[in-house]
Amino acid sequence: MHNVRAIYLKELRSYFNSPMAYIFLVLFALLNAYFFTTTFFLMGQSDMRALFGVVPLVYLFFVPAISMSLIAREKSLGTVEIIATLPIEDIELVVGKYLAAVTLIAAGLLFTAVHFFTLVSVGTSIDYGAALLGYFGLLLVGAFYAAIGTFASSVTENQVVSLIVALVFVLAFFLMDKMLIFVPTTLAGILQYLSVDYHLSNISRGVMDSRNLVYFASMIWLFLALTLRVIDIRKWR
Repeated sequence: MHNVRAIYLKELRSYFNSPMAYIFLVLFALLNAYFFTTTFFLMGQSDMRALFGVVPLVYLFFVPAISMSLIAREKSLGTVEIIATLPIEDIELVVGKYLAAVTLIAAGLLFTAVHFFTLVSVGTSIDYGAALLGYFGLLLVGAFYAAIGTFASSVTENQVVSLIVALVFVLAFFLMDKMLIFVPTTLAGILQYLSVDYHLSNISRGVMDSRNLVYFASMIWLFLALTLRVIDIRKWR
């Protein structure tokens, strides 16, 4: 646990000791603010559904970008060999770096809370339970995408390639339920369950189903386990 904390803090400092974290957070806030205010002022939609629909779209590029360097940077700098000589387990390295990425995602979501308080200040009737669950759902989606980004970062030492790999996987899970009309009925149910948007929409409506939690937990575990497997294979080459 001590090693996980040390790696987590080191990775978090590396984010905020460079302009990267600030640039990403500002862009994340501005993009969400633009789309939210567009629906608020131009379309007259004054609830949190507008935000909950926009954030997953911004995630498609935001999360792969912040996670592309997690492990790939260590490989390109050659520090992964040094880490291998330290008394640090692979799982501690992966979990520490992964949690740092999730923390940055949570910080980005915190910036969007201004829209929630804006709606409250103008007297909009808000279902607070549904709003909190919606934010929880967005955090779960971000955590899932961060797990994909961590895996993508482990398969290459090139950060651009890592970004592209993560983007392909993230887009695939995002678009699955949009492609149901093009697949046989026997596969439609499977693709719908694998779709991120299907589970997020349930949570955003204020419905907390254990199947949604199982989905996100299992997918996060799957991609982190794949990351560990890739690191283990590369270590024995």
